[in-house]
Amino acid sequence: MLVVEDDTSIRELLVLHLGLEGFGCVAVDDGREALRRVQGEPFDLLVLDLMLPGVDGITLCRAARREGPNKDALILMLTARREEADKVLGLESGADDYLAKPFGIREFLARVSALLRRRRAPADAGTDDETITVHGIEIVPARHRVVVRGDAVELTRQEFGLLQVLASSPGIVFSREALLTRVWRDDTYVTDRSVDALVKRLRRKIERDPANPELLLTVWGTGYKMADV
Repeated sequence: MLVVEDDTSIRELLVLHLGLEGFGCVAVDDGREALRRVQGEPFDLLVLDLMLPGVDGITLCRAARREGPNKDALILMLTARREEADKVLGLESGADDYLAKPFGIREFLARVSALLRRRRAPADAGTDDETITVHGIEIVPARHRVVVRGDAVELTRQEFGLLQVLASSPGIVFSREALLTRVWRDDTYVTDRSVDALVKRLRRKIERDPANPELLLTVWGTGYKMADV
């Protein structure tokens, strides 16, 4: 695990308790050094403070998701700022979860455990491994492969799970609660905002015009659906 936190006491506390839980950690207090690590070494989990010297946590999160060995790493954002806009920004940048300071170490460890359960239990979009083809999109679950209008598209684990759920049942409306259950399974720490942020990220990758989606449609007051065939 990579722990990026410039507050020495918090950083040492997190590393201590993660170590007691049996996790190996690399601790970094500077954004530039963290960026070098993120781009050069694979980690199961990135714990990123939002406010960092050199390079901030949002930039680190976007860099990890864009390319390199941590495109699919789990990311937990930490911040002293509680505004809803900050939380949404973190999730839209690719974070899997968000924890506002001050927090208790038991809550932190619970969030880490919940994230790791996602890694052990991928998104449940059914057991069918057959290729799904809809609206010019080809999804090959067995290979975690997606081709959109002839071009291969790299998706994170959650983006793939969401697309697989919706594409398996075009025209069927899924509530946010249903998508939380299917994509995040039993994780109790995600919210409706997590679904909205994930849909926004996925639209950027598969829609011709993400601002005017034709494939992933919002059903106001209910949830989302894949356009009917």
